[in-house]
Amino acid sequence: MVRLYIHLVKRINQGAGAIAGALMIYMAGHILLEIVMRFFNSSTFVLNEFVGYAVATMTFFGLGYTLERAGLIRVDMLTGRLSEGANVLIDLLVSSACLLLFGWLSWFWGQNVVRSFSRNIHSDSLANTPLWIPEGLVLTGLVIFCLSLLARVLSLALYRQPPCYLDGEPQELH
Repeated sequence: MVRLYIHLVKRINQGAGAIAGALMIYMAGHILLEIVMRFFNSSTFVLNEFVGYAVATMTFFGLGYTLERAGLIRVDMLTGRLSEGANVLIDLLVSSACLLLFGWLSWFWGQNVVRSFSRNIHSDSLANTPLWIPEGLVLTGLVIFCLSLLARVLSLALYRQPPCYLDGEPQELH
């Protein structure tokens, strides 16, 4: 069951990573459109706002994807000198603490999204964007990251190794 969960989280992370990549393409396209429009003394008038929302969404959607590929910054000064068992224990403790912290953050961010929705809060821009939309996308990224952290904690606790992926496919967990 845990292996199925890890595999499902991997698929979710792939989808979120694809969305993050698509947002990078969108941002480049929007910026180029804005440059061209300014040659004609015109503008979309929403570049800063929409690119800001895209950056926030891209950042949080990419967290789980980056975690499962060991792309987050790690300081190995201490763990490089410890045994494999000690490394697994430290990784388990740190991953558990991160899960608790990001779970707590997700909970409070979710309350903020609900508040923005129920109060019908909009941006103070020409677009008048309902703020629950970009806030909800950030919340989605936070939840995906929590699912990834849970997969890591379960894998470390049960298999004594993080969920590693080789050539895009899960390695056999021992």
